[in-house]
This record gives sequence, structure tokens and C-alpha cells, in this order.
Amino acid sequence: MTSALLSATVQAEQKIGAVNVQGIFQSLPQAATIQQTIEAEFKDKTEEVSRLEKDIKYYLEKNQRDAATMSEKEKKELQEKIISLRNDYTAKAQPLQQEIQARAQEEQNKLLGLIKQGIDAVAAKGKYDVILNANAVAFINPENDISKQVIDQVNKIK
Repeated sequence: MTSALLSATVQAEQKIGAVNVQGIFQSLPQAATIQQTIEAEFKDKTEEVSRLEKDIKYYLEKNQRDAATMSEKEKKELQEKIISLRNDYTAKAQPLQQEIQARAQEEQNKLLGLIKQGIDAVAAKGKYDVILNANAVAFINPENDISKQVIDQVNKIK
């Protein structure tokens, strides 16, 4: 019985806080900058893939529209052109998408690292024993939500 009381006393003395990591991430100006940076970085490749899409669409429409008046040789050449464009598109679009996703993940991980530093700093300053993710907690007293403090801390780190 004494150990149960002692255990309850120790638990009562712990300072617990919560933080909404996803909310912090979305509210930081750096998160919006990530998308703009990625778009600028891959602009040329994205435009090339977009041009291929437009070309494929154009030739498919041309095939439908003019098939009745085209010779067999013209039809065959057009089909070969469409197949060539599709192959080129496939060879470029999927790797580009994967490259963009990897680069975005890299930038997001950098920002999450800054958020982690901010959480650590706020937790140390506030002498918290435990910081929980607010999305994993059914209820947290608003005074124990340190999300705003973490945002301020991350903005200082920049």
C-alpha cells in the first residue's frame, strides 16, 4: 500500500505538456516556402513533362479527328509518334515525381528537426518531464499545450 501511495505521489509531481506538431508545421512560414522552393527547383523538368502531356493529348485528338482521311502510312507514323511520346513521358514523369517527393521529404525533415529543437528548448525551459503529441491525447488542459511557445522558439532558431 505504501508503494502505491509513493507511486501516485511520483506521478502527480510529473509535469506533462502537449504539442501539436502537425499544426506547428503547417503554421510555420518555412512550410509554405518548401513548396515554392521545390516548384522553382524542378520548374524546367516539370514544364518538360507538361509539354509531353500536351503533345500526347494533341496527337491523340488529331488521330481521332483525322483518322478517316489519313492514309495507312500516316496512321502508322502517328501511332508510332504517340507511342514514342508516351514512352518518353513514362520515362520522365515517374522518376521526376519520385525526385520531387524525396526532395520535399528532405526539406520537411529539416523543418521537423527545427520543431524538435524548439520542443526540446521549451520543455527544458519549462521543466517538463513529458511532452506528448496533442493528436495522440484525448484531452489536455490548454495551459499544458506548449504549441505556441514552440512556434515562437522555432521562429527564433531560423
